[in-house]
Amino acid sequence: MGVIKYAVPAAVIAGLSLSTLSAGAETLKASHQWPGGKGDVRDEMVQIIAKEVSKAGVGLDIKVYPGKSLFKPKEQWGAMVKGQLDISAFPLDYASGRHPQFSATLMPGLVKNHDHARRLNGSPFMADIKKIINDAGVVVLADAWLAGGFASKKNCIRGPETMKGQVTRAAGPAFEQMLVGAGASIASMPSSAIYQAMQTGVLDAANTSSGSFVSYRIFEQVKCLTAPGDHALWFMYEPILMSKKSWDKLNKQQQDALMAAGKKAEDYMTGQAKGLDDKLVATFKKAGVEVVTMTGDEAAAWRAIADKTSYKIFSEKVPGGKELIEKALAVE
Repeated sequence: MGVIKYAVPAAVIAGLSLSTLSAGAETLKASHQWPGGKGDVRDEMVQIIAKEVSKAGVGLDIKVYPGKSLFKPKEQWGAMVKGQLDISAFPLDYASGRHPQFSATLMPGLVKNHDHARRLNGSPFMADIKKIINDAGVVVLADAWLAGGFASKKNCIRGPETMKGQVTRAAGPAFEQMLVGAGASIASMPSSAIYQAMQTGVLDAANTSSGSFVSYRIFEQVKCLTAPGDHALWFMYEPILMSKKSWDKLNKQQQDALMAAGKKAEDYMTGQAKGLDDKLVATFKKAGVEVVTMTGDEAAAWRAIADKTSYKIFSEKVPGGKELIEKALAVE
């Protein structure tokens, strides 16, 4: 028996066929904000979990609702905590208003590259983050870190001076603090709102992941992209999460099947991560957008601002913040 791939209005997924749900199986709802069926790696991770769980034959199916068709992006955390949503591909910093420690997972310059991100997954730093996730009522099924960059309608974003006077979207508080320190103004929104905000003149610039820059076709709105390159400032933890209330209702066989499926999705993401950055550069160049990368000196200038803003505020204001940063920085 197959697993349904998408559960959104036909207009959203015209041309995609739906397979049938397994007879008599319990159905879990999975939600995320990215387009379905268009190659976004986070959608693919959820689809892998759905397919693997169905193949396991443990009486579970997963119905996937892409494109924020079931819950708005930032509402998914609360829905999982309450047990209203079973599974989500979720940028963890979106829940930093409830758990400010989560801003450490989108801290400027904290993650150096994709290999470093994988080493962080097994570190005491991430053990602390996952304890907060679990204690809040949510389970991690798969880890995922995405690199990202800057894009602007006005000019190439290189050193801090190039951001001055621009209205920008930054994804989370830590990046917002650094950008304000460089003279930018902030407009907060999920990545799914960047395109329209640029189109209507609300935004001049944005930070987001390589995957979202492509999936949301931001290349249609900007003049210049600052790609991650060798000095990426922007890395964000975007795991596949599950409601603990939903998890606790499952039997051991079903839980094991979900964890095994999550491992497959995570392995897929590991293989795709660097390729997302390459695809970003190729897609934007093809669209006629100028593509640059930061030098080591430019990245260091940003990090100097972050030390006085993001890192300082996080260490002083967030419970356990100083210790979290120290644990993250200890991972070479």
